[in-house]
Amino acid sequence: MARTPIRRSKPEPVAWWHRFTVAQRWIAAAVVVAVVVVLAVLIWPGDKPAEPPRERQYLQFTACLLTPGKGVADPAAAPVWAAMQEASLSTRAKVQYLAVSGEQTVDNALTFLSSLAQGGCNVVFAAGSPAVEAARKGAATFPSQRFVTVGGLPGGNITTVDAAAPHDGVVRTITEAVAASPR
Repeated sequence: MARTPIRRSKPEPVAWWHRFTVAQRWIAAAVVVAVVVVLAVLIWPGDKPAEPPRERQYLQFTACLLTPGKGVADPAAAPVWAAMQEASLSTRAKVQYLAVSGEQTVDNALTFLSSLAQGGCNVVFAAGSPAVEAARKGAATFPSQRFVTVGGLPGGNITTVDAAAPHDGVVRTITEAVAASPR
């Protein structure tokens, strides 16, 4: 009798997911779903309001304010500073202030006025005493500099805005100066 060779069959390939138990498959599916949900919550834009930009692109124009010792808290300087900030938002002009520290005299204020006039300010505002008097006295020293006093008398390179309601005059002055400046 002839022997018939025994054929050994190759085992059927097993899919990789069959190597895990049913419980392990359910756990893996739950983890995948949880990851997808977390990513969707983090990435989805939702109803979050857009954050305002943190930096502004300013022009090469600076309006400066000389104030008495209290700075922008001084009653004469506060409305001027508020108007300058408003004008800055609409024109993109830089605004800054400098308070007269030390003795509140005209001679001491002249030192601070000179710092602003030589420091790159396109327009120098002066609010409160002794800043206004320092601008009147020191304006002739800087004939190409534009000075604006809150109250006081105009003359030479000094213009004035109404001390009782400076807002419109300050905003208009900065807006016109920015429009007239070379870019």
